[in-house]
Amino acid sequence: MANDTRSRGAGVFDVRLVIALLMGVYGAVLTVLGTGFTTEEDITKAAGVNINLWAGIGMLVFASAFVAWARLRPVAVPAEPDTATGEEHDR
Repeated sequence: MANDTRSRGAGVFDVRLVIALLMGVYGAVLTVLGTGFTTEEDITKAAGVNINLWAGIGMLVFASAFVAWARLRPVAVPAEPDTATGEEHDR
């Protein structure tokens, strides 16, 4: 068992998933604001661009890219060896 390398995934503690969650929530809020609550006056102030809508869509794309990255390349946390017995164990 000395050559057996054990590892486990970081799971929900992966910081990429936390970032994706935050960006996804903010993106959803901005997308809803951009589609339903933006007035023509707001669009005129922003040089003719519905900035809430486009920023929200960008944040949703960013969040989905982070989720895809976390799913395709999961972080492997190596098992720590027990100093008393020399065996590896998961924390």
